[in-house]
Amino acid sequence: MIFNWLFKLFKRLQIAVFRRSQGKSMAFMRGVPVLLLTTTGRHTQKQHTTPLMYIRDGEDYVITASNNGRPRHPSWLYNLQASPQVTIEVPGKTLEVIAAVASPAERERLWLQLVARAPFFDGYQKATSRPIPMVILHVQNHDRS
Repeated sequence: MIFNWLFKLFKRLQIAVFRRSQGKSMAFMRGVPVLLLTTTGRHTQKQHTTPLMYIRDGEDYVITASNNGRPRHPSWLYNLQASPQVTIEVPGKTLEVIAAVASPAERERLWLQLVARAPFFDGYQKATSRPIPMVILHVQNHDRS
C-alpha cells in the first residue's frame, strides 16, 4: 500500500520535473531514456500521463508494456488501444503519434534491441506468463513545442 503511494508520488514528481526542465532532468531511468506518454482514459476520457522508458526505431519511438513483470498489462496500453492517437513528450519536444502494438515479428526484432540496452526487461518477461507487448509510436508531426 505505501509502495503504491510512493510510486505514484514519484511519478508525479518525475512528470513535473521533466516538464519544467523540458526534459533536461528526470529524462533517464536505469540508464534508459524516458518519454512522457499522454493517453485518454478509455472509460473516463480524462488525460493520463505516464513516464516510460523507450528505444528508437528509425523515426519511431518504441515503448514496452512490461508493467514490471506483473500479470496484467498496464492501464496505459488499454487506453492507447482504445484511442491510438496520443501525445509524447521527449526532451524539448511534444509530438503527436499513432500507437500500434508491434506484430510478433516486429516484437522479436525490437525485443532484442531493448534487452541489449536494458537487460532487466528480460527479467520482467520471465516474471510473467503473458507476452509483454511492445508498442511502436509513429510520429505524425515533428515538433509541437
